[in-house]
Amino acid sequence: MLISLAQLALMLLIILVAAEIFTNALEHLGEKLGISEGVTGSLFAAVGTAMPETLVPLLAILGGSSAQASVNEEIGVGAILGAPLMLSTLSTCLMGAAVLKSRGFCGRLNPEKSGLLRDLNVFLIAYSLSAAAMFVTSHTVRGFLCAALVLLYFIYVLLTIRASAALVEDGHGTEAAGSMFLEKLRLPVNFVTILLQLALGLALLVSGARGFIDGVESVSGLLGITPLLLSLMIVPIATELPEKINSILWVRKGKDTLAFGNITGAMVFQGTLLPAIGISLTPWVPRTEVFAGITLTLAAAAWLRLTAQRGLKIGHLMVNGALYLVYLWISLG
Repeated sequence: MLISLAQLALMLLIILVAAEIFTNALEHLGEKLGISEGVTGSLFAAVGTAMPETLVPLLAILGGSSAQASVNEEIGVGAILGAPLMLSTLSTCLMGAAVLKSRGFCGRLNPEKSGLLRDLNVFLIAYSLSAAAMFVTSHTVRGFLCAALVLLYFIYVLLTIRASAALVEDGHGTEAAGSMFLEKLRLPVNFVTILLQLALGLALLVSGARGFIDGVESVSGLLGITPLLLSLMIVPIATELPEKINSILWVRKGKDTLAFGNITGAMVFQGTLLPAIGISLTPWVPRTEVFAGITLTLAAAAWLRLTAQRGLKIGHLMVNGALYLVYLWISLG
């Protein structure tokens, strides 16, 4: 147990360092390209830091042994659905908690509204389709739903990029907060060195998350937790660490649009493409833990959508954290 806990601490430290390296390079890339914070956060950061939680279900479903097919499918489904649950509830709550002392319980959060609403609208549509697919037995209809989810993500990408120029003109362009880390080694700041630092940060994020997952699995095995519950509750805590930490770093710097875009952009990515994989390759049926997770995820996203329209405050994000506690109560009760 002590060795597993030490591994968790080491991997967490690696993820913290990697997140700093990654976000620093990403800010410089966005500034260099002259794109909006929405594109930088919702597309670049979201997809880049979503690699760990994307790999887990793919490896479980496609790379597992045929002798453990049912276990692999449980891990895959749980990882696919657990990631948006974690992002919409615990991750947003932790982001608010990170600035609770400096801004206060009623302090305002100021992400660019149009991009945030677009992210949440697309996610709510996509995740509702994913939930509906659990009650569909027709392979033809399931195939149609998978195609719709994939198409929806590409439409989302086009809309986000299309809105970038106007947002930059309105003062929402990506700006780097400080010098690039590789610049301190007397390397020039250009696309080659920016991409090099991005690759370094992403590699450390993925390897750190993978090591953290191994440590979590080891601890959970000692605690006697089922594969489905592990993948729904514990694995996402590890795989979502890059998003959590990136968003906390950005919101503490006052970069609310980047902080929210990193989370909601990842929600869209994981609420469209990954469920399409789950619907195609797994039984995708409404078990109690699974359906409870989907319902609470939709509730958390809908709450964010409502409060974003009226004006987000720190206290609003605490409600999302409470929804995660409700899920723990349902699953463990």
